[in-house]
Amino acid sequence: MRRRTTGAAVLTLAALALAGCGADSSASTSARPELKVTGAYMPTPSMDTMAAGFFTVTNSGGADTLTSVTSDLSDDVTLHSTRDGTMEEETSFAVPADGTLDFASGSNHLMFEKLTHRPKQGEKVSVELHFAKSGTLKISMPVQSATYNPKTGH
Repeated sequence: MRRRTTGAAVLTLAALALAGCGADSSASTSARPELKVTGAYMPTPSMDTMAAGFFTVTNSGGADTLTSVTSDLSDDVTLHSTRDGTMEEETSFAVPADGTLDFASGSNHLMFEKLTHRPKQGEKVSVELHFAKSGTLKISMPVQSATYNPKTGH
């Protein structure tokens, strides 16, 4: 009888320990996102009606989702991905916990359509990024040369 009681106690302790591990991991995934946006820019548009935008979101907290983008430059700002050379409109982008979401030339990007005006190099475009958990982040997107490369700064 004593062996059965000891075995049951060990199983109970193991179950409690596993439940505790599960609670810890769910706590980390439910942590509040801590977002920072860097490297934002817009290449000088080659057309009067359309422009692209790029930036990086760094998250040092729990997961979040970029759900939409708004700007005074356009009433029609959409999220796009590019895979194997094909551009596709997206409804949202996941921002991983303790990770990054990159919007870069040839990859994920913003499309500004039906521009209110054609921005020139040196201007700054106001953009609002809307996140599911973090709310709205306002950024200023400087307009760079059409051939700007953030890796070289030219």
